[in-house]
Amino acid sequence: MDREIPLSIQRKEKRKLILRYGIIALAIIIVIIFLMNILESTLSYKSITIGTVDKGTIEVTVNASGKVIPLTEEIIVSPINSRILEVYKNAGDSVLAGEPILKLELASVETDYNQKLDEKEMKASKLIQSKITLENKISELQMQMQVKDMNLKQMQTELKNEQYLDSIGASTTDKVRQAALNYEVAKLELQQLKQQIENQKKNASAETKVQELEISIFEKSLAESARLLKDARILSPQKATLTYVNNQIGSQVSAGTQIAIISDLSHFKVEADIADSYAEKLSTGAKAIIKIGQLQLEGTVVNITPSVKNGVIQFIVMLKDAGNSRLRSGLKTDVFVSHGIQEDALRIPNASYYIGAGEYELWVVKDGQAEIRKVKLGESSFEYVEVINGLNQGEQVIVSDMSQYKGKKSIKIK
Repeated sequence: MDREIPLSIQRKEKRKLILRYGIIALAIIIVIIFLMNILESTLSYKSITIGTVDKGTIEVTVNASGKVIPLTEEIIVSPINSRILEVYKNAGDSVLAGEPILKLELASVETDYNQKLDEKEMKASKLIQSKITLENKISELQMQMQVKDMNLKQMQTELKNEQYLDSIGASTTDKVRQAALNYEVAKLELQQLKQQIENQKKNASAETKVQELEISIFEKSLAESARLLKDARILSPQKATLTYVNNQIGSQVSAGTQIAIISDLSHFKVEADIADSYAEKLSTGAKAIIKIGQLQLEGTVVNITPSVKNGVIQFIVMLKDAGNSRLRSGLKTDVFVSHGIQEDALRIPNASYYIGAGEYELWVVKDGQAEIRKVKLGESSFEYVEVINGLNQGEQVIVSDMSQYKGKKSIKIK
């Protein structure tokens, strides 16, 4: 018969088995850690980017972030309080200059415009009638002046006759005096009539000018109504792409409300943001480099916003190659704005490791070994970073991402 194994022996065998498996597991862990250390401490030249310290020119830049936006974008607003009746185009559609986008209710505007047209005709007719009346009045006065002039000449003749008769004793002094008085009175009446005609002409001219001015002011109001009527038809101002349209048929819109946006999506510019601490380094006309992935474009800084919002200044970069086929509205960009030049500067290639002037720990490569070293860096361009101290000309530095080796002092490179 089989004998039962004592419990103490069973426990002893179990402890031996656990100890054996534990030693095996520990050995495996040690081997894995050892292999990981070997692998982590060894790099391939193909997996890293190495830059050489040299001397040269650095076109000093400040970095900003930006996004690609259409070169031209026009916001169309409702010129009147109205209601959307019809929508002819959708967002994303191409439109030609003068092509209708949507239709607003125009009954009130058209009625107002037609009433003003009628009122203009009435004012024009009133002006013509007033001119005729004034001309007739002046003409009547001129006829009276001609009669007065003839009477004056007759009285002058009568005065001369009386004076002649008096000289030969055929008249009296009283008759001569009366003839002279009649002549002077007629002379004054003629002068008075001439002055009346002159005053009437001035009054007529002034009255006509007032009416013409009223018509001119009214015509401006009429032209504004015509402009409102034209604008209320909501036509595309240019050949472009409709990027937004209020397509809520029947909805009310107030004057000044945005109802459509027209954008030129064939040409672009960059809208950039930068911290206000760099404001003094920005200037209109400064050269800028735009980087979108591997794409690099040149541009010029224009239209710097004078106000600061949330510690940020906005500016626009006009691109030389604004129609580049790889540009798309909304693309994020890196913007490098030039603000000075440093000659004969010690430099290394710029890469993702650089986030601004200060101290860095960089990997210096020599004889198949990379060692960590403290380096002080200064200004930068989009291509190079200034080395203030810690590196010498001719030394090689790893400029690719080495964050996974943080805490190590040296690495072998094969």
